[in-house]
Amino acid sequence: MFLPQLLTRAEKGEKLTALTCYDASFARLLAENGIDILLVGDSLGMTVQGHATTLPVTLEQMAYHTDAVARGVAGKAFVVADLPFGSYQRNAEQAFDSAARLMAAGANMVKLEGGAVMVDTVRFLTRRGIPVCAHLGLLPQSVNATGYRAQAREASAATQLFQDASDLEAAGAQMLVLESIPGVLADEVTQHLAIPTIGIGAGPQCNGQVLVLQDLLGLTEKPPRFAKDFMEGAWNIAAAIRNYVASVKAGEFPGPEHGF
Repeated sequence: MFLPQLLTRAEKGEKLTALTCYDASFARLLAENGIDILLVGDSLGMTVQGHATTLPVTLEQMAYHTDAVARGVAGKAFVVADLPFGSYQRNAEQAFDSAARLMAAGANMVKLEGGAVMVDTVRFLTRRGIPVCAHLGLLPQSVNATGYRAQAREASAATQLFQDASDLEAAGAQMLVLESIPGVLADEVTQHLAIPTIGIGAGPQCNGQVLVLQDLLGLTEKPPRFAKDFMEGAWNIAAAIRNYVASVKAGEFPGPEHGF
């Protein structure tokens, strides 16, 4: 799947579904059961490698997993790959080199975290043909500064996030992940932007939803508030994935209990 197809579906009001994915087998399974976007997330540092945060993940590891996912999905879903911590923050040229590595591995788009500080980098990348998904709200790569807690709950922080979203779109970002922010704010941002928003703990009004695969499968020991175990009541993994897709597209997930 290519970006114009994905954007057209969002423009028509179709809810987009996304899950993290780290290998070829799950890539094939997710694509066959209705997942639109496979996020090769640096969350693999926690879910696959057993680290406490995403920070130890390297660019080489991200390229390895992106390659595996791209081969497994075989063009049947859209692949977004995270730029890992330390691979893009120095300057735009470093970001381009890292993004090019992930695109060569099979990504259709790269994702980076941050607001105003990343605007020039997003502009640099998109002007050179690299599609970018921005990420605002809770930023896992900044966990040492913020902790794992909901963001933009104060008026000043909400105003800054709204401005950052506008500036990132103007710089060329073509998708935006909103993580762990009040649903009212996510709705305002979604209504304001022309690009699709993908929520995770950001209420039901975003253009799409994403979850960590292990959270969906009930494998996380202490799942975050925004997660839901879709294996409950499902007879196999494929059925759990289909239940997630149906719930997102029907506007049933996330519910009030998953928001902030």
